[in-house]
Amino acid sequence: MRIDLHTHSTASDGTDTPAELVRNAAAAGLDVVALTDHDSTRGHAEAIAALPASVTLVTGAELSCRVDGIGLHMLAYLFDPAEPDLASEMELVRDDRVPRARGMVGKLQELGVPIEWDQVARIAGDGSIGRPHIASALVELGVVETVSDAFTSNWLANDGRCYVDKHELDPFDAIRLVKAAGGVTVFAHPGAARRGHTVPESAIAELAAVGLDGIEVDHMDHDAPTRARLRALAADLGLLVTGSSDYHGSRKTVRLGESTTDPEIYGEITRRSTGAFPVPGAGGSPRR
Repeated sequence: MRIDLHTHSTASDGTDTPAELVRNAAAAGLDVVALTDHDSTRGHAEAIAALPASVTLVTGAELSCRVDGIGLHMLAYLFDPAEPDLASEMELVRDDRVPRARGMVGKLQELGVPIEWDQVARIAGDGSIGRPHIASALVELGVVETVSDAFTSNWLANDGRCYVDKHELDPFDAIRLVKAAGGVTVFAHPGAARRGHTVPESAIAELAAVGLDGIEVDHMDHDAPTRARLRALAADLGLLVTGSSDYHGSRKTVRLGESTTDPEIYGEITRRSTGAFPVPGAGGSPRR
């Protein structure tokens, strides 16, 4: 069984529509795929309606968080999207994305980059606007060669010249809210130092103490020593270990299923969830 628990669609900053994403997951030989758009569940209905018979969908989201001045992402799986407290916080984060993106465009313009808001808005389309859309604009303008090249201190990294803060959840509150909505939480790419400062292991231990379920270890932004360190940390803290592609369509070079999650870990995630169920393809009922 091949399981990819971290992907994005045009509902946030991916380039595949939700329907295209699940069809591409089937073509990539995946049995299970999670749709985890940034602070949004808007793509779930379309993905469910288009599910191929061979693919099971795990509904989720990637929540924007910050602790001690350091940004981090929290994957939330199989929660009840109608739970009002969590839904309200996700809406606050989404609402702040446009003024934040405008602020980054303004900083780029101050540096002489000929970027325009209309260009970024065109790239984002109906998606929840974010840094990858601005990064794509920089690629179009020839400022950087790839989207990943924009996520450096020169440009859009967390400590970069053009970075702008946005409303973000406290990760301790995020865990509490997701748990209250019946979901499961996994710290996304915790060792991705290329993106900016990462939280210390002591903070991960504190998150584990309040209910964090797992950490994403096998990820394109983790080299082999980082994966080994995180795997050992997870064992020490009793956390689940996941692997995922963090697929964004053509916006990144990573492929669906490039990293995957062990079926036993997936089974444990579904056992812990009470807010929603995985959805089998071809119009089946949600299932464990």
